[in-house]
Amino acid sequence: MSTTEGDGLDALAALSNLVEPVRRRLYEYVTSQSEPVTREEAAAAAGIGRTLAAYHLDKLTESGLIEAGYARPEGRGGPGAGRPAKHYVRADREVSVSVPTRSYLLMASVLAEAVSADTTGALSAAAARAARQIGRASADGSDLETALRGCGYEPARTKDGDIVLRNCPFHQLAKSHVDLVCGLNRDLIDGLLEGADQGKGEAVLAPQDGRCCVVIRYCGASALP
Repeated sequence: MSTTEGDGLDALAALSNLVEPVRRRLYEYVTSQSEPVTREEAAAAAGIGRTLAAYHLDKLTESGLIEAGYARPEGRGGPGAGRPAKHYVRADREVSVSVPTRSYLLMASVLAEAVSADTTGALSAAAARAARQIGRASADGSDLETALRGCGYEPARTKDGDIVLRNCPFHQLAKSHVDLVCGLNRDLIDGLLEGADQGKGEAVLAPQDGRCCVVIRYCGASALP
């Protein structure tokens, strides 16, 4: 077994929390939101009571799959504002298990080091071309958002019609090779745009904590109401 963090049995124990249907619904709701989620919001989304939601959310927190914090509602502060409300967000921790042991991140790190060390620019150019080619192939006739989800980006439409990507599939590698990975991210998404025939879309770098560094601008789909 291999995991990105800790012992394999610990990772299995954490992931086993998602077998329980209510707990899985709560996890999916929390991780689908761009802002922290309160117990009341999570309970309403899952169609359960607040007390039961709190129990399952705390179990997910104990497993390391989500993180908890406290904050007062926006616009409320000072004396009489009440106690800060508990809220939940996706955990930064990454959990995966493989049997037998696999370490694709290790090989990716080796290749990233080689590209970064190349002073001629030839490897960087080759990697960019490969990313676009793989992006085009990954689209495989799918619509753009389906193709993005298939690559792990978790796309979400904004009110302006842009697409933000709530997850970076290469988060761990980006920590040590941010410029290289963000650039290849953009090249890969450019290829997805071409493969999905989204000529009006443009992949641009717009780094923000908690999501992919790339945003797709003016992709031609209808804006949210």
